[in-house]
Amino acid sequence: MVLTKAGSILGPIATVLGYVMDILFRFTSSFGVFNVGLCIILFTIVMKTLMIPLTIKQQKTTKLMSVMNPEIQAIQKKYKGKSDQESMQRQNVEIQAVYEKYGTSMTGGCLPLLIQMPILLALYRVIYNIPAYVPSVRVYFDNVVTPLMGQADYAQKLQEITNIATACGGKLDKFDFTNANRLVDMLYKFSTAQWGELQSLFPAISDVIGQNAAVVERMNTFLGLNMAEAPGWVPSFAWIIPVLAAVSQWFSTKLMSGNQPSTSADAENPMAQSMKTMTTTMPLFSAFICITMPAGLGIYWIATSVVTIIQQLIVNAYMDKVNIDDMIAKNLEKVNKKRAKQGLPPAKVTQNATASLKAIKAEEEKEKAAEEVKKEKIAKQIEESSKYYNTNAKPGSLASKAAMVQKYNEAHDKRK
Repeated sequence: MVLTKAGSILGPIATVLGYVMDILFRFTSSFGVFNVGLCIILFTIVMKTLMIPLTIKQQKTTKLMSVMNPEIQAIQKKYKGKSDQESMQRQNVEIQAVYEKYGTSMTGGCLPLLIQMPILLALYRVIYNIPAYVPSVRVYFDNVVTPLMGQADYAQKLQEITNIATACGGKLDKFDFTNANRLVDMLYKFSTAQWGELQSLFPAISDVIGQNAAVVERMNTFLGLNMAEAPGWVPSFAWIIPVLAAVSQWFSTKLMSGNQPSTSADAENPMAQSMKTMTTTMPLFSAFICITMPAGLGIYWIATSVVTIIQQLIVNAYMDKVNIDDMIAKNLEKVNKKRAKQGLPPAKVTQNATASLKAIKAEEEKEKAAEEVKKEKIAKQIEESSKYYNTNAKPGSLASKAAMVQKYNEAHDKRK
């Protein structure tokens, strides 16, 4: 077990993805191409292609939500400002009825995201530490680590290398030089100059280090950039990675948000507001990540955005041909099949929704009628009271004086 691999849930997923990348590396190596950057791009294309069914499912949910949202927003607007339990229950029943009407559920759009999230996190882990997961890459580091650990005082000599603390994760005093896995991690982050220093410190194995360092440099160099090094905050050609990452992420997010139909209620639509926020924040976040993380991760990020853009264009063209009524009919068919397995009648979902809505509407009509009766009663009381004081007021009383003023005003209005 490689100690630098991720544990828990991500461990097995990352290991499987590592084998996929290893297959791709062996494939490109068969053509004499030893390049991690190219392998990352191919890896991204393969993984995004495998996730197309989830992407289409997510887009279908999004399209369905665009039809449902006006109804849901109308219900939310209806109960706006009402926080009592009864009102909240009614709102939930009405919203649930909308979902049932379209044959979906409130959690229907979450499933594709829940499936993709651990995959994406595991992908990140593989790209971040390629030798730990890709045996075909690791072998060249092992070729150096094995004889290196056999040299006298190798740990003390390694600490003489310039900027070794950076390659060790900034914690040189706690770094375990007796752990081969940790040494592989360290060598993966070595620059060309550091490989040269390593050769000079260990002349007995200088040839072995030089041969494997040449292969490692060849593998890790893509467009003149070391895939294991971060571009950093000092302006350089490496900044092309965070710039391209930000631009491609902006196009990708813009394309996804542009696929959402705009409405006059967008100002009150949390989803629309969230997409607007993402259009601004995601490119900035991408640039920050790609400046501070290894360039290989930046290449992965750019490749992901570019493939997503192409994929989104294809999916959008497909979704434009999908009939919303057919989609709803298929959803209801799936729901009815599930209910049939439970021994429930196929139409029960719709019947429940209708019954719930009828009960709510009946209650609303009842309350409305009671309110009208109350208003009529108050109006009648005012009328009777006014009539009493106008006809039965005692001479000289305030009521009689008020009646005189009222009659004067009425006569004055008539003359006008």
